[in-house]
Amino acid sequence: MSSTGNGNWKIAIVGAASLRGKELSEVLGESVFADASFTLLDDEEALGQLEAVADEVTFIQRIEYSAFAGMDFVFFTCDPAVTRKHWKAAQKAGASVIDISGALEGEPDVLVLAPWVSDAGEGAALHLATPAVVTAHTAAIALSLLIKQLNELAPIRSTSATVLEPASEASRAAMDELHQQTVSLLSFQSLPRAIYDAQVAFNLIPVFGEQSKVNLGVIEQRISDHCRLLLGPTLPQPAIQLISAPVFHGYTFSIYVEFAKPIQLDTVDAALEGEFVDVVLGDQDLPSNLTASGQSEIVVRIRSGRTSASEPGKVDAIWIWAALDNLKFSALNAIACAQQLRRLRPQGKVQ
Repeated sequence: MSSTGNGNWKIAIVGAASLRGKELSEVLGESVFADASFTLLDDEEALGQLEAVADEVTFIQRIEYSAFAGMDFVFFTCDPAVTRKHWKAAQKAGASVIDISGALEGEPDVLVLAPWVSDAGEGAALHLATPAVVTAHTAAIALSLLIKQLNELAPIRSTSATVLEPASEASRAAMDELHQQTVSLLSFQSLPRAIYDAQVAFNLIPVFGEQSKVNLGVIEQRISDHCRLLLGPTLPQPAIQLISAPVFHGYTFSIYVEFAKPIQLDTVDAALEGEFVDVVLGDQDLPSNLTASGQSEIVVRIRSGRTSASEPGKVDAIWIWAALDNLKFSALNAIACAQQLRRLRPQGKVQ
């Protein structure tokens, strides 16, 4: 055991120069781990770059086995291939491995975790023999949180969601290509297609071709699988359609919820408002990619979906328009996973 208190924790971020790595560094600096000792790791292109975590400024170092020695937590925010190459070295060094890249899902005994949704299910199985945890997909966490809270208000008959995915969820290269496509279209030049095999600028797309490095079908299935995992067998599962949106940051959602019995529309606000959800009333500061930027909560707006025929003044269904900062929300969930793992470390390391 290498740490006894928050100020003595040793944390490494693999992929520190990535979008997720930079966001995680910033959020860690404002978290319970702010006094930890940080090591930033990345590939050759990022070596020597200066980055700040909390009040500490440090150089990005090369990813190698010795860098994991003595670490309590290692966050993988890099390309999935890099995670697969190095995670066992971090685990063998005695660190708790937290995979934000999604590369380790399906590995033996590796758990998908979203502590905000529930401490039950997969979370309850967390123990010293857990080799690593994968942070649940951001969109699945948001949908599961909303569904769980609404189902406590009244049983849900069915729910569906259209999820609009930003370029930053894929990579910095995807963001760059969206920008380059936008500039090329406005200047009547040919479009770069190294990441996407279609025009994504000024366009909404439900599926890409075989040459695309972004597979919406695989991502959509992963969101559905994680919702099923987080909600369990007793809560209603959402039908999901994923759409690529021509925006740089922020998930947005159009969600339809049908209840098994009529409810008062004004009770929905109170049912959702809380630690993880900010309900917007009226038509000011509506949920959007812009208003959600930098926010820790899911920003939502509710309106009637269908007026009840049996009970006037009540509704049978609602529409929810929601938005969240995908990078910040992901980083916060990863830190919540680390906090769960931290409870085990005074008793020994996660092996």
